[in-house]
Parts: sequence; structure tokens; C-alpha cells
Amino acid sequence: MALACRSGGANRSACPDSPSSSRLPVPDDSGLKDSRRAGANVEPVRIATWNVNSVKQRVPRLLPWLDQRQPDVVCLQETKLADDALTELLGRELAARGYAMAVHGEPRWNGVAILSRAGLDEVATGLPGGPGFPHQEARALSAVCGGIRVHSVYVPNGRVPGSEHYHYKLDWLAALREAVAARQEAAVVCGDMNIAPADADVFDPDAYVGQTHVTAPEREALARLLDLGLHDVVRERWPAERIFTYWDYRAGMFHQDLGMRIDLVLATPTVAERVRAAWVDRQARKGTGPSDHAPVIVDLDEAPDGDIGPVVPPPSAPSARRGTVTLPQSR
Repeated sequence: MALACRSGGANRSACPDSPSSSRLPVPDDSGLKDSRRAGANVEPVRIATWNVNSVKQRVPRLLPWLDQRQPDVVCLQETKLADDALTELLGRELAARGYAMAVHGEPRWNGVAILSRAGLDEVATGLPGGPGFPHQEARALSAVCGGIRVHSVYVPNGRVPGSEHYHYKLDWLAALREAVAARQEAAVVCGDMNIAPADADVFDPDAYVGQTHVTAPEREALARLLDLGLHDVVRERWPAERIFTYWDYRAGMFHQDLGMRIDLVLATPTVAERVRAAWVDRQARKGTGPSDHAPVIVDLDEAPDGDIGPVVPPPSAPSARRGTVTLPQSR
């Protein structure tokens, strides 16, 4: 899988080979904290992550959304395009908006990208030593943007608990943990984790019995990633609120607000302490031709729209009574 890097304006991008490591230290970003206290030039940054579920299908939604929300760094998942095709599709439009782009994709499936107008350096593709199915898939990409190592990840779905796809998912999460731990720097891990961290992150835990995304091994794998010192910044900012980022296209799940929170932004401590707003852009899930995921937006140092959230606009549907709704795939 090739890496395509594009830069606009003064931004630069490099494409070194992904480093490997066998050790699992806890990321230490205290050096950045010291430099900020010493008066280093750290600009406010708006970071967003969005599983677009085919960037080709989502162009009519993506470009106006960029113009409206003005994110500085965007992590995309499920781009479903080879690198050259994605660059041809979006390169000029993004360059005109001041974005550099790093891509790691494959035709039809998977694919991740990072768009940045806060710098795009030290680009790394894949997970060093990570598992494949059977080959390594285009599911992980990282780059330094505005002094932060930004990871765009698309965790395998897992399909059925106990299946080979499920074990591949757990192995992939272990490789992600190793890759994050190996880098001693300020970082955010953004993307579709395909795991709801807790029962509060699904509309009804009873509906998901026997399904992936909520099993104890998956949640334990995510917890081990968080144990590196990462903060789930949306949930920490809104600890008791109903927050979903994904709604099945079928059975009117979005309009009934029958969803899951599986798209996360996980930040190292000195990034987490800079958060001024963290919210789900539910507006982007509405209307014609949406993705089945909504973007998650995190503002560092300044919040242009104020400390809004947790879901914008909030759903009007009441919470479902437990045990009354069956998932579409279970019907």
C-alpha cells in the first residue's frame, strides 16, 4: 500500500518508513508541557475525526462541511479508495483550502487519511509488526500536525464474537497499543474504534447481547490502550450525557437516536488539558447522502463556537426503553 503526501502553502510532508518497537513504555509528553510553559508558539487547533464510509460518495457532504466547520486537522476513515484515486479526487479541492493530505488506502475497502493545515510531518503508515487478514490492511496512519502526533485509525469490525475476524480485531488493537506506546510524544488517537467503551455508549445494552463492539475482551483491549495515559476527551467532558456517533442506516435508527458511541478521540495528558470543547457534529449525519457516522470535533486552546455539546444539534427522540428495540441485523 503506497502513501501519497501532498502539501499546500508552507506545510511540508515527509513519508519515512514506519518505525518498529518491541517495548511498551507509557507515552511521556511532559517535554511538550514544559515547552508550552516556556512560551513556545502553540496555536489553537480544531481536530476532527470522521468515518465517511466512502469518500467518493461523501464529497458533496465533506467539502461543504470543511468550509463550515473549518477544522485544522481531519482524520478520515473508510475512504475506500487507492491512494492515487483519492489524491486525484480531492487533492486540488483540499489544496485550495490550505490542507496538506496524507493517505493510506486500498480500493473498495478500509482506508484512512489525514488532512492538515497545521503541518504534516513524519508520516507513518500501518502498524509496525501488526497483524494482517491475510495482509496488513489500510487501517492506520499517523503524522505530526501542530506538534501533536495524530493517529487516524479504523479498527477492524470483528463481525462475530469468537470468529477469526474477532481475534484479528483483538490482535490489531494490541498492535495499536504497542505503536502508540513506542512514541514518546504528545498524541491523539482518533477514529472509528468499533468499540463502545461502556454500556452508557449504546442506546440499550440488552440489544447488543451476543454482538461485537460491546464484549468484555474488546473493551479490555480498549482499556489497555487508555491505560497508556490516554483520555477519552468527549466522555470526560460529558460524563453523564447520552452521546452517539454511529447510527445504522436501517430501520430509522438515526431518527430514533438508536446509536452507539464508537468514534473516539483519545489524547495524551498535555493534549487533553488543552481541550476547550469536545462534541459530536450530529448535523453532518442529517440530510441527503450522509455517512452512517457523525464527525467528532475537539477544540484545543480556543473554542470558536463556545463550549458546545455534547451533541449538536441534540436529538429530539426520547431514550429508548430498555429491552424494547431489536437491532436490524437481529431481525
